[in-house]
Amino acid sequence: MKSTILGALAALALTAPAVAAPDFANRQDFDFAERGFVGTRSDPKILAADGRVVWDLSAYDFLKGPAPASVNPSLWRQSQLLAKHGLFEVAKGVWQVRGFDVSNATFIAGKTGWIVIDPLTSAEVGKAALDLANEKLGARPVVALIYTHSHADHFGGARGMVAQADVDAGKVQVIAPEGFLEHAVSENVIAGAAMQRRATYQFGSYLPRGPMGQVSSGIGPGVSAGTQTLIPPTLNIERTGQTLTVDGVKMEFQLTPGTEAPAEMNLYLPDLRILCLAENANPSMHNVLTPRGALVRDAKEWASYLGEAGRLYGDRSDVLFTSHGWPRFGRAEIADYIDKHRDAYKYLHDQSVRLMNEGLLPAEIANRIKLPEALDREWYNRGYYGTMSFNSRAVYQRYMGWYDANPVHLAPLEPADEARRYVEIMGGAAKVQAAAQAAFDAGDDRWAGELLNRLVTADAGNTAARELLARAYERQAATVESAIWRNMYLSGAQELRGGVRTSPAQGASLDFVRNTPTPMLLDLMAVRVDPEKAKDGDVVVDLIFPDRKERFRIRIRRSVLTYEADPPAGKVDAVLTMPRAQFLSGALAGADLSGATTSGDRTALARLLSWLTPPKPGFPIVTR
Repeated sequence: MKSTILGALAALALTAPAVAAPDFANRQDFDFAERGFVGTRSDPKILAADGRVVWDLSAYDFLKGPAPASVNPSLWRQSQLLAKHGLFEVAKGVWQVRGFDVSNATFIAGKTGWIVIDPLTSAEVGKAALDLANEKLGARPVVALIYTHSHADHFGGARGMVAQADVDAGKVQVIAPEGFLEHAVSENVIAGAAMQRRATYQFGSYLPRGPMGQVSSGIGPGVSAGTQTLIPPTLNIERTGQTLTVDGVKMEFQLTPGTEAPAEMNLYLPDLRILCLAENANPSMHNVLTPRGALVRDAKEWASYLGEAGRLYGDRSDVLFTSHGWPRFGRAEIADYIDKHRDAYKYLHDQSVRLMNEGLLPAEIANRIKLPEALDREWYNRGYYGTMSFNSRAVYQRYMGWYDANPVHLAPLEPADEARRYVEIMGGAAKVQAAAQAAFDAGDDRWAGELLNRLVTADAGNTAARELLARAYERQAATVESAIWRNMYLSGAQELRGGVRTSPAQGASLDFVRNTPTPMLLDLMAVRVDPEKAKDGDVVVDLIFPDRKERFRIRIRRSVLTYEADPPAGKVDAVLTMPRAQFLSGALAGADLSGATTSGDRTALARLLSWLTPPKPGFPIVTR
């Protein structure tokens, strides 16, 4: 049976207009994406140990046909390119596995084994990529992993390619930019629950793959659903210009902190004349602020580091590859690509700030800013992932924050209260619904959405408003060029019809927890304190973790959790000694802590933990 979302979208008989876009007759990207194809897996399904499918190469076979009316033709073209999967020769001695995940894995043949750049998101697809390389090119051990940056889709598959024991024995090097480990484990810790929920919209986690659902993520097909792992680096790159020889392969590094990731680096292979630009250059404009949530990135610095890469390596590079998408070939092509990609981020920054300084508000800037034609006509500057509209608001936020200086926004009403008042003053729900229907019938989906969102926020039980809003979202999804905007529109429609779905059933990676510093984990506890539960409480507990040679004093008083490391002698309610993993199981997952060695009040820790409230994993987004 077709899902409700598929049936409703098909029933709309959408005729999405062709959007202004580069030349569809230009097939250079297809040539680059198909060049050097060696082969792919015979079995399209990659399974977890329990038999669960974590990736299906055949899920995007529907993209082989022409663009349907339900998908922007420019996005369809991009998704076709991203769906090409298998092992590809990039240059002599260098191959990539693409289409097995949202990111690419790159294999460099050293003297004795493989040097792997970015081992994908999960162990299962990482192993599948390595197996394919060994099958097609001859079996080699992995002698080095290189993480280009601190996002999980570039290190999470590590244990699918190498064993910790081999790293510990010095058989495998793990190389990463300075600050990698801290940022890899910290970026999503404090607000991880909210980010994960929002990410289900961004990546279309619950959408069916197909012309009526998710077609890609804009920079890769989608994110694999396997086991995320992390092997800490054995060597950090500390400066631009630093060189290494790894298994006979010479490398030079360029640090690019604060660009696409807080810890990131490009690398150059001088003997091969090959440049890797990590995720600083992509087949799409990237996100300066990812919709799932993160700290705002610096578009000016991003452009600056791309310019530096061009100056350092542009004239010396015959091949360029990145962590997403497909390579580019030829010095002139590479130089042009770097220059125009840099200029796109610089234009985004400079014009957003110019308009901001002229007094324009974020929504006004977002609706007016557009790349110059010379930049906009390049496919790789199109907004398949990040967009000028969204990114311009991120630039505003980086400099000015969320406040637009209008005093009316100093003490805003809550959305539900505001919506009820607007609906009342507009003459009631029936009149608002009629106005929304008229806007929808006229094709004015943005205004229809504004009206219907107020109706649904004022009364989540208004099924007629929910259905019409879902249809407005679906119609917008059919026209947008951004893959993640499409996913978010369709996910909103799905929630309006079927209610909130629980986030994907994946607990925190054990590797992430193991490598998270204790102060960071205590910060996570601090943001779970419920002031209603803790308002009259005052508890002081010393925690001793012999396995890590750590001692922390934590206290909840006045509904605030504070802590200090290696505290001086002082009065406490209890002292507990246990392995850190045991404490975390109790503090964050509710496991039994009765086995801990305790002196003092044996109920103290239990009282403290009872004042913590776990995050809500499936909060509503469009049906508040």
